[in-house]
Amino acid sequence: MNILIVTEDRKLIVQDIGLIAYKLAWEYQKELVSTRKQDSNADDVLVLTEHPPVYTLGAGSQEQFVHFDLTNPSYKVHRVERGGEVTYHCPGQLVGYPILNLHYHRKDLHWYLRQLEEVVIRTLAHYNLLAKRIQGLTGVWVDDYKVAAIGIKVSRWITMHGFALNICPDLSGFERITPCGIADRPVGSMAQFVHGITLAEVKPILVQHFTEVFRLSAQYLEESPTSWRRHAEDIKV
Repeated sequence: MNILIVTEDRKLIVQDIGLIAYKLAWEYQKELVSTRKQDSNADDVLVLTEHPPVYTLGAGSQEQFVHFDLTNPSYKVHRVERGGEVTYHCPGQLVGYPILNLHYHRKDLHWYLRQLEEVVIRTLAHYNLLAKRIQGLTGVWVDDYKVAAIGIKVSRWITMHGFALNICPDLSGFERITPCGIADRPVGSMAQFVHGITLAEVKPILVQHFTEVFRLSAQYLEESPTSWRRHAEDIKV
């Protein structure tokens, strides 16, 4: 895959791990964070993935935004340590998990959230989509449709979790929740505005803008995460 390499001092390792069970990607993030807590010189990482249908709730999520029986869900449900309310992941949605050491960037969570939004806004602009932020909310909107959700966790200034950009997903799973606790704004996707759009074409564009916004030099890593080898049975989706 060809991408524009931005020449900067700090490296970004990009791992495109494809369609993978949410729990496996979650465990892999925790491994990467642990490594960076032990070695502050370790490179930043951007994990790109898709998930089979799954609902996730942030650490402080309110169950009033879930409109199904949590004891008998149709899809897997995970409560995780990120901020934010309930959201939905499924194929056709590009999920990015940046594992960054903010000591090398800026130790400011609001700045970090705005930078993630900026990456998505620039990616959408590549397709002539005028994307915007909404005051007091986190995420990115096009024509009042929320096309990207963001939820993060930062520990000792090491980031995990990240963003989910709806490219060409089946959005019906969002009907069973109040996404991100926002009842009056619909969820949308890039496919509503760009006919035939695919994840494969968006990924390198997003990586390019990620490296530009965070001033990093990208390098793709093809090897499988060690956690895949330890939990090979979980790779099946």
